Amino acid sequence: MRQLAARHDEPVLLEMERLGRERNFPIIDRLVGELVEVLALSIGAISVFEMGSGYGYSAYWFTRAVGPAGRVICTDSDSANCELAERFLSRVGRWNRVEYQVGNAQDALRRTPGAFDIVYNDIDKRDYPEAWELARDRLRPGGLYICDNVLWSGRVTEPDDESTSTQAIRRHNQLVYGDPGFDTCLIPTRDGVLVARKRSS
Repeated sequence: MRQLAARHDEPVLLEMERLGRERNFPIIDRLVGELVEVLALSIGAISVFEMGSGYGYSAYWFTRAVGPAGRVICTDSDSANCELAERFLSRVGRWNRVEYQVGNAQDALRRTPGAFDIVYNDIDKRDYPEAWELARDRLRPGGLYICDNVLWSGRVTEPDDESTSTQAIRRHNQLVYGDPGFDTCLIPTRDGVLVARKRSS
């Protein structure tokens, strides 16, 4: 899969991936990047809200999908990540598709009006249940909720792991799967990607 994904090699993307390795920074990486881009393209997404954006790696893929008329709202608590994202995405000519809000992702979603084609969640794992409760009502019918790290390196399957983060991810997964207003699946690529489509009725 990684060999096939090498078709996306370009200097900016390789630099972003190298930075992730050097800093041990949790990016979605190439395979999940391909996945979220195709998911966005498949529903004709032009509005994406990212809960947790880091230095713009996931936005790299979403900005490709939404096109010149699209908008990706990024969030992160560290202004240095916003500066890095601007530097990277400007180099590929897509920074003008981004609105980057520095601060708490949940607060940013609360104060941003409108419905979205996609809400992407990759914040602190302890906050996953809250993120879902906020995101579910902000999607248009047919829109997608996408969440990374839902397998948590397999820890969600270990009954003796009762850490706060693990319990929160388990609870999150149960909430999403239990919601009758969504069609949901879990894709076991990398650390697990949950995708939930909002039903029309």
